[in-house]
Amino acid sequence: MTGHQTLAAGRWMTLTLEAQLANVGSEVDRTISAWEAQRSDRFDRALARALELFDLTAGDGRWRGPRRREVLRAREEFCRLFFNQEYVRDAARALSTYFLQFAVLAQRRSS
Repeated sequence: MTGHQTLAAGRWMTLTLEAQLANVGSEVDRTISAWEAQRSDRFDRALARALELFDLTAGDGRWRGPRRREVLRAREEFCRLFFNQEYVRDAARALSTYFLQFAVLAQRRSS
């Protein structure tokens, strides 16, 4: 079951890359927060939602070549945070900062 039914139904494909990645970043932050708070119930749901948004973004036909590779690389780093042997808080903050830039850019462009 998808956590983002409306987005998966096609609305996601109408968003700009910046807006898509800003939304991904929100779920990334929720996942990191749940992990740090050791809330496995929240973590599992946030992780699933974040991966779903990564996959929707990577599956968007507009993002080919370097853009798609960048999305998939960010997904890989996101997964590494939680499935590598050691969770590195600095790496989590760096990834959060990476996505924050997209949120700022999306906000500026929508204003």
